[in-house]
Amino acid sequence: MSHQSNAAERPGPASVPEPPYYAVIFTSTRTDTEPGAYEQTAAHLSRLVREVPGFLGEDFAHSPGGLAISVAYFRDLEGIERWRDHPAHLAAKRRGRERWYERYAIHIARVEHGHVFSR
Repeated sequence: MSHQSNAAERPGPASVPEPPYYAVIFTSTRTDTEPGAYEQTAAHLSRLVREVPGFLGEDFAHSPGGLAISVAYFRDLEGIERWRDHPAHLAAKRRGRERWYERYAIHIARVEHGHVFSR
């Protein structure tokens, strides 16, 4: 759902692994329902996904207008399937559809090239 960072560290892009790998792009707009519960669930899922074999990292961005984009990177499709079927993730998706999301879209893309710039 989202990338969690230490308050003292500046948020930045995830590291760039050696391609090919996969990106799961989750774009959403939320309701005003239970913002605290949503944030708590997002933080919990962000910790859990790190334990999934094949997980490589995540990025997120939220606009002032309410659009949120989260991108999770996985080495292979099997890692994506493991996360898709994880019991805590399934429960959060169910709550999200019932309470937290007005609309969302998911795209899965194979990444053939990536690079990073850092000052």
